[in-house]
Amino acid sequence: MLRNIPAILSPDILHTLRAMGHGDELVIADANFPAYSMGCEVMRLDGISATKVLEAVLTLMPLDSFVPDPAHTMQVVGDAEAVPEIVKEFQGIIDRTADHPAPIATLERFAFYERAKTCFAVIQTGESRLYGNIIVKKGVIPPK
Repeated sequence: MLRNIPAILSPDILHTLRAMGHGDELVIADANFPAYSMGCEVMRLDGISATKVLEAVLTLMPLDSFVPDPAHTMQVVGDAEAVPEIVKEFQGIIDRTADHPAPIATLERFAFYERAKTCFAVIQTGESRLYGNIIVKKGVIPPK
């Protein structure tokens, strides 16, 4: 055990977060997401919600402050303007946890999948709520 590290983050996830560089992206995915077909490393946190994972990740990883949209979710198919409750929760977590909070941008479903294919890794959660997927871009920690 280590201090000040969320207990839900496995050693593999901690290694991945540390290995990511500025601008690398991470998918936090729901249980329905086709994670293994994205072609990048997949780590599983079955039984844990995507919102808990996002909060844990953002306690350690800075969001990129050099881009206007360091976080993306998937648009609701057939209603691009809809904001699912889980996306509202994601935004609340970003607003209170991220060192550089920013509004979440959205991508059309297949555009989201294409972007996910370029990500550093996927954390597949046990999230059962639909549209419980988010891509976050890693920022930098400036020198003290």
